[in-house]
Amino acid sequence: MNFRVTCELDYRLHSPATFLFALNCLKTKGQAVTREHLHTDPFITTEELELPGGLNRFTRIHTLNAGLLNLSYQADVRISPKTVPARLIRGGELANLRADVLPYLFPSRYCQSDRLRQMGSELFGHLACPFATATAVSDWIFENISYVAGSTGENHSTIDTLDHGQGVCRDFAHLGISFCRALNIPARYTACYAYQLNPPDFHACFEVYIGSAWYLFDATRLAPLNGLVRIATGRDAADAAVCTIFGNPELMRSVVTCECLDTQFSPITRDSLTAQNAAICLP
Repeated sequence: MNFRVTCELDYRLHSPATFLFALNCLKTKGQAVTREHLHTDPFITTEELELPGGLNRFTRIHTLNAGLLNLSYQADVRISPKTVPARLIRGGELANLRADVLPYLFPSRYCQSDRLRQMGSELFGHLACPFATATAVSDWIFENISYVAGSTGENHSTIDTLDHGQGVCRDFAHLGISFCRALNIPARYTACYAYQLNPPDFHACFEVYIGSAWYLFDATRLAPLNGLVRIATGRDAADAAVCTIFGNPELMRSVVTCECLDTQFSPITRDSLTAQNAAICLP
């Protein structure tokens, strides 16, 4: 499937600042960037950075003068998600985990999985299969946490989400990650562009590692799972923020779009996966 994603950000600059943007789509086996362009107005030299292993791609920008800054990004991306029958999703033994997956078992800034072990065991401990557990976690969040746009801030953590019973997409993702890690399932945060998300914006979901693949879950159910274009992944939103700012610029406007370039699109949702008894992964 082919998508065109765009992002346009306007900032008011009051003093020198350094931006670290994660807007560029990831390049993986299952996601190919066929065309992309990043533009700043006024023109500012940009520096492209990529973490080891190709997990995240960053753009660093340093500004010196006060005034307005416009940044726009556009990319054409082809994704090849795989639908895998649940009966084939096996594994999950900790003794066999790859070294690069191990960090996704540990508590992190927004995902205090060590504080959810008892609750996770009470809710999901009867499920022996990691895939069934992750599915039940995602379903529980959807059924018990209210999605309320603008209800939380950047310091909101998993414990805050449970205490308030509401959150936004990043909170849903953090809670899914925390429960899964508390139950010894590696889980990571994924920031993405999302087709058919209404209103259009950046989106967040979570992935769990079982066997030899990462499987995708979106506890908000606000966008088709095969319409998610990965931007960045990490332990939580601290690793995969679309913009990290060192300074005091003021965000004036943010416009995000994701358009399907194919003539036909068949959405893959939680309901359709349940009917197939399957999961989805994006290599």
